[in-house]
Amino acid sequence: MKFEIPHPLKVEHEELHDNLRKATQEAGEIGVAAKAVAALLHPHFVKEEEYALPPLGLLTALAQGGVTHEMKEVLKLTDKLKTDLPEMLEEHKAIVVALDELSAVAKKMGKPEYVKFAEALKLHAQTEEEVSYPTAILIGEYVREKL
Repeated sequence: MKFEIPHPLKVEHEELHDNLRKATQEAGEIGVAAKAVAALLHPHFVKEEEYALPPLGLLTALAQGGVTHEMKEVLKLTDKLKTDLPEMLEEHKAIVVALDELSAVAKKMGKPEYVKFAEALKLHAQTEEEVSYPTAILIGEYVREKL
């Protein structure tokens, strides 16, 4: 069974990537700071899109009471997320430090759009820590219990 990342989350990731790509193309300190963020963020996003966010695609079916045997496959993803969660949270901390640097440089250079981007990405990380990751893990636990 293939698990799809919910469309709004996929769009949000794409938008964040696009904004970061734009920042990395800036000359000078902003480009350097944005590239530092990108170096940390890209491998993290790959993990999220591989196993942290796809389980969320089951929420609607689960909320409607439908648990099927095929859903058991989600346990591979949610168990991996549960195991990797401390590392994912540490990556967020490093990303936030890099975003703070990007924000400081953007303020200094008079580029408020990158300050806004940095704040949006930090809020995105917080949402993942407080909502998305725990929900994905709970989906696995729920499916395990029901099956």
